[in-house]
Amino acid sequence: MRICLYEDRRSAQLHPLTLTRPASELLCGLTTIAQKQIRYFGAEVVGQLCRPVFADWLRNRDPLALINEPVWLRSAPTILVNGRWLPPANPVAHSARNWFADGSFVGTVAGEPAFAVLSPRRLQSVTPTTVDDCVRDWTQSLPHREVGGTLFSNPWELIDRNGQELSRDFDATCDPTAAGFHPTGLALVGPADRLFIHPTARLDPLVVADTTAGPVVIGEGAVVSAFTRLEGPCAIGAHTHLLSAKVRGGTTIGPHCRIGGEVECSIILGYTNKYHDGFLGHSFVGEWVNLAAGTCTADLRCDYKTVSVPINGVEVSTGRTKAGSVIGDHAKTGLGVLLNCGSAIGTFAQVMPTGTYAPREVASFTRSGPDGVKQLDVTRVLATADVVMRRRGRELTPQLEAIYRALMRTNAGATATPGSLPLRAA
Repeated sequence: MRICLYEDRRSAQLHPLTLTRPASELLCGLTTIAQKQIRYFGAEVVGQLCRPVFADWLRNRDPLALINEPVWLRSAPTILVNGRWLPPANPVAHSARNWFADGSFVGTVAGEPAFAVLSPRRLQSVTPTTVDDCVRDWTQSLPHREVGGTLFSNPWELIDRNGQELSRDFDATCDPTAAGFHPTGLALVGPADRLFIHPTARLDPLVVADTTAGPVVIGEGAVVSAFTRLEGPCAIGAHTHLLSAKVRGGTTIGPHCRIGGEVECSIILGYTNKYHDGFLGHSFVGEWVNLAAGTCTADLRCDYKTVSVPINGVEVSTGRTKAGSVIGDHAKTGLGVLLNCGSAIGTFAQVMPTGTYAPREVASFTRSGPDGVKQLDVTRVLATADVVMRRRGRELTPQLEAIYRALMRTNAGATATPGSLPLRAA
């Protein structure tokens, strides 16, 4: 079984999260979107069509990865999968193997393409820059099958689905024979078979795990300090430290984070520091973010009206009364920063306290504070990023630095790399 993941133009609406990664790399539940798609199809071979700026970084991360490989793509029948598609719960690994014998077709969600089952002949003209047009043509000319799942277009849709995906991923990936394990001193509220703690995790006494409303997962090497309360469904990533935290339901915290205070119904991708007290609610936070002590995100308007989010300068209604912040990679806040409902904080943005709410949209590579908004020097912020990453045993590779510098050029109004996503969604 071969699948190839691709991004369409609507991935731009996932700004600023998709400025530094393909949409399929986003986390929802216990796994990324890509991992869910691989599990759904039972794929043994996985390729990817991505923006050219990401290709070297992905190859460096996995030298065996099939990234933008036209010869491979056209060598055999393949399922081309939209990176924004959250598949249904039940895998189709066995039936999918028979699809190719039935001829090419497009799997849709409410008429929008989720994937396409294709012969090598139909893949001849597919490249990262032509894939949108090809999918549009196939959608018009090939038979359709409604396949279920969800095609998400905005970060808050993933936040909404996170609790449900946590429960589904728990059932699909957690070993039930180990699910009842918990150390002496842990207070468990709810069923023991909805608790999974990796044997290498360390929990202090006076930790509470509440599985009444959903599973609680604590990953490899995680450290949970005393007076922490975990309410399911929630997941704590590998080697993450919780410091007297209150983690509410619907929350996924990625690997190598430092988290204190209160976190509710949010997704944190990894390597992020929210060490001190402060509230983070209904928000999606990228990697390598630092939220200083006292940083709080509002997620509910005082008049209970629908929250909107500024995306690339355009106000987009969430259709929800609760929506917090979307925060890009390497963003930083100062002490006591107040983020209003529906804030969008760009990659490498810096938000300083002003005594009132910060601007609801802060562009990438800018600093917002009492003296207004200033452009940041890319060399200085990348040097800081290298220091931050080395403190966690990682490094700013040349391939990753190239992504950031390309983003800086685009942000400054220079010509974008060919094949990059437009700043405004089509």
